Amino acid sequence: MSSVTVIGAQWGDEGKGKIVDWLASRADVVVRFQGGHNAGHTLVINGKSYKLSLLPSGVIRNKISIIGNGVVVDPQALLNEIARFAEQGINVTPANLKIAENVPLILPSHAALDQAREKARGERKIGTTGRGIGPAYEDKVARRAIRLCDLSEPETLNWRIDEILSHHNTLLKALGEKTFTKEAVLAYLTEIAPKVLPFMAPVWELMSDYQEQNKSILFEGAQAIMLDVDHGTYPFVTSSNTVPAQAAIGSGSGLCANNYVLGIAKAYTTRVGEGPFPSELHDEMGDRIREKGREFGTVTGRPRRCGWFDAVLVRRAAKIGGLKGLALMKLDVLDGLKEVKICVGYQLDGQKCERFPLTLGAQKRLEPIYEVLPGWNKPTYGMRSMQDLSAEAVNYIKRIEILTGLPVDVLSTSPEREDTIMSLDPFNK
Repeated sequence: MSSVTVIGAQWGDEGKGKIVDWLASRADVVVRFQGGHNAGHTLVINGKSYKLSLLPSGVIRNKISIIGNGVVVDPQALLNEIARFAEQGINVTPANLKIAENVPLILPSHAALDQAREKARGERKIGTTGRGIGPAYEDKVARRAIRLCDLSEPETLNWRIDEILSHHNTLLKALGEKTFTKEAVLAYLTEIAPKVLPFMAPVWELMSDYQEQNKSILFEGAQAIMLDVDHGTYPFVTSSNTVPAQAAIGSGSGLCANNYVLGIAKAYTTRVGEGPFPSELHDEMGDRIREKGREFGTVTGRPRRCGWFDAVLVRRAAKIGGLKGLALMKLDVLDGLKEVKICVGYQLDGQKCERFPLTLGAQKRLEPIYEVLPGWNKPTYGMRSMQDLSAEAVNYIKRIEILTGLPVDVLSTSPEREDTIMSLDPFNK
């Protein structure tokens, strides 16, 4: 079996969709293994845009697509996304979409609790999407989650709903928000069960079969390593483990020895929501990158914070995630600049700091140390060969390789799939 794991090497929104789509077209199976509908990819195929939040990108190519047990699923959001794709001519059916029996479900009370907590945090808000992902993961760990398989056993739903609402309603009431009745939740689940249960499958067993059949498997990560609940900029992180090691746990597939891990990074850095961002630009340059790069969230539409490429963070992500190579996206956004910068280290309280600290106070006090490189006037947009790039653009790429310790195996020069320079095929490494 050959498998490839694609993971964000920054704070998400790196443009994974394009690379994932290219790999999905060559894979037999595409697997989502963590996160929920708080993440998203935008795929551009023949000039037509497809926006995915929960569905694996394999559905666009009619490949076997799997939502693993590490994902939390809002059943209504899932059905809405399936309906939206049907309008675009993409049919998602139980034949090409399999959802693990043991995925935890996101209920309406999860989203209400998520939003109420964020509102109560005030200036200390985390910047969540408010879609219930965090509270759903909490319930999973607390062993009170309602899973997809539970919808097939309606006789147990009564007491399970009682247990979950006793927790949710207590918190919602304390936060001054509207509570939920058991009758309303039960009616919602009863109505939605026949619509989502046909997608349920023993994913752990299917994954074992696919490996025995030597299928090519693409593990599609959401968010990015710097948003990992353990290894990211805590508490400004997502609620799941986003590192490549989660691919095995979140799909029940066991460890894959022949696995290539491709990290995705922009030629600069962006972040959505709150949290530390040492190389963030608060000036006209940041605005220029945002506008030219169209840096607005796929799921939320929020403007992304923009800054220079941070080699320290990507190097950290490479070590934590076991990355083998890098896909460098949106190089063309830097076209025409007189100079470009790379963050190569930090100053912390007047002392040089070569590692990203874990404490929040220290993270906020970091000051970036930059290496300044000449920019390039020759456009990189749409180029499909390294020979087409200027010496300055090539030098910028090589400096990123040296500073991160990763080869740039894939270089993207536009949103179009064909505008890609590839020095290594991840499925034939």
